[in-house]
Amino acid sequence: MIDLSNQVVLITGGSRGIGAATAKLFAKAGANVAITYSSNDARASELVNEIQKLGRKARAFKGDNSKADVVKKIVEDTYKEFGRLDVLVNNAGIWTDGELESLSEKVWDETIDLNLKGTFLFCHYVAPIMKKQGGGRIINVSSTAGQRGEAFHSHYAASKGGVISFTKSLSTELAPYNILVNSVAPGWVDTEMCADVFSDKNYKEEVRRSIPLGRIPTGEDIAGPILFLASDLARHVTGEILNVNGGSVLVG
Repeated sequence: MIDLSNQVVLITGGSRGIGAATAKLFAKAGANVAITYSSNDARASELVNEIQKLGRKARAFKGDNSKADVVKKIVEDTYKEFGRLDVLVNNAGIWTDGELESLSEKVWDETIDLNLKGTFLFCHYVAPIMKKQGGGRIINVSSTAGQRGEAFHSHYAASKGGVISFTKSLSTELAPYNILVNSVAPGWVDTEMCADVFSDKNYKEEVRRSIPLGRIPTGEDIAGPILFLASDLARHVTGEILNVNGGSVLVG
């Protein structure tokens, strides 16, 4: 039912975790895919090859998503390569520990710059293209932490809270141009971002038991709702924060 044939999606942080799962799912739905990544050339290349084997065009762009000149060039190169840009998925992000008294300005800035400023920059440069095309979809990956806060991760929660407010603001601002702006807010997800904390099997089991559905989701579980928001099934949805947390945080 979901057919994105000939559409082009740009996914930030697309070489692993939620981003990679989303890239594969969009390709299976018919879309051509561009991803951004920061360091692992082999993994990005492997994903591009996998998407191309599905008969789709794919390209990976390496760079720091918090730098305006880098983001501008990635967006320009994507548009030049594919000829259009229909969907932007702002997924790139970092999650680190930090008690208030020991949290350094450097760590605070890194988190805000990538998670929030990076989201702004991609929207800033993609919106004019979508306006010119007559519409588009922007899906920002936020977090339940951005809605309820998260002790010892206040910098992360602040960045994702900013993404949520930014999403709601843009949804109204860009609606007259047929650009729908929504967010998917995961809770715990079993990806590399959580690998360190989940190396403690007892803690991982504790997390699993805290989720009413009784399991920790994979990247694919988050990719599905992202794809939904990019499809015609969600053509009258904008400004929505879609919670995907197995019922563990009821903030809808």
